[in-house]
Amino acid sequence: MTATRKLLGLGGKPTAAARPVHGLRQNGRREPAGRPDQRAPAESAKRVDSASSQGRVRLGRPTKPILVACLVLLVAIAVGVAVGPAGLSLQQVAAALVVRLPWHPHVFVTPLDNAIVWQIRLPRVVLGVLVGSMLAGGGAAYQGVFRNPLADPYLLGVAAGGGLGATIVVVSGASTALMPPAAFAGATGAVALTYLLGSGAGRSGESPAGGNGTGSILLAGIAVAALLTAFQTYLQQEHSQTLTTVYSWILGGLSAATWSQIWTVLPYVAVSAVALLVHRRLLDVLRVGETEAASLGVNVARVRLLVVIAATLGVSAAVAVSGLIGFVGIIVPHVVRLMAGPSYRIVLPVSMIGGAAFLVLADVAARTVQAPSEVPIGVITAVAGAPFFLFVLRSRRARQVLS
Repeated sequence: MTATRKLLGLGGKPTAAARPVHGLRQNGRREPAGRPDQRAPAESAKRVDSASSQGRVRLGRPTKPILVACLVLLVAIAVGVAVGPAGLSLQQVAAALVVRLPWHPHVFVTPLDNAIVWQIRLPRVVLGVLVGSMLAGGGAAYQGVFRNPLADPYLLGVAAGGGLGATIVVVSGASTALMPPAAFAGATGAVALTYLLGSGAGRSGESPAGGNGTGSILLAGIAVAALLTAFQTYLQQEHSQTLTTVYSWILGGLSAATWSQIWTVLPYVAVSAVALLVHRRLLDVLRVGETEAASLGVNVARVRLLVVIAATLGVSAAVAVSGLIGFVGIIVPHVVRLMAGPSYRIVLPVSMIGGAAFLVLADVAARTVQAPSEVPIGVITAVAGAPFFLFVLRSRRARQVLS
């Protein structure tokens, strides 16, 4: 048992459910004293190792995929800063970046080039990194804690709550500066209502380690999302002159990115990312089953609550400044599983890095495909997401890894 708990990264003593009773008959024979039956935890550990070895990277070697993801992110950032409808050359972009360094060679940069790079492109790239990392990391966390490969960051009503909050600001005629805080309040309030309703089954005598608690929360999320979406639709129909503004926010975008928005969401993103990464080992334990995890001393209900709070905090902050950008939280974690295996020691950090790179590149496509006009970034991510699901449906290996 001690070896099993060390393998899974757990400390403390095993719970009573995990302690075998000495001297009792097991499968028709008497166990000798001093040699407790360790087959149940050994089988649980074996299942973790078996699930973790399905990919190309083993459980204990997350360095390589993280380095590869970081390299992809650096390339995406370079492309995001260098490419745009303004048509700046690489030399002009490099000069605008270098001129801000404390010690730099003498270069000439026009005020227009400097403004394009530092006030338009860089804020979009940095905000895309923060939003993409939270959408992908939140999706991976939800998929792990609910053991549902189709879970995404909007599962518990984040999208419906954020959309309703933004819609209320638009139809009321208030300043558009209030849309981000209203969307954040709506998203977090929706998840709080979902969890309050869904966890009621556990208080009525249901085992906290059972799967029914998870199912109740998911069903509550569907109901809350449907209710809030109905309210949002009603407000839109009653104020049809605001439909364009509301729909442009719903489809998502980074065109209004500013440095002030970045500094506003950065604390939420940092806290959320740290909390999710701290719990990545426990998400691996949950993969063997909630009953087995509870027998190994994991407080399943508490882990689920903490992960949901952390993921919701980051995703709500992302939604508040970017609108509703779909498919990122599903595409990126699944690609990571296909490439590097299902262990959350790898899936969570690589999903965050890969999600940042994916959204930056999607934003580049959004602002260049129909330049000088922009395509909503939600359209770009949806175009990428639909073929991916077709690939999953047709690929036997993908179905095995993602199941």
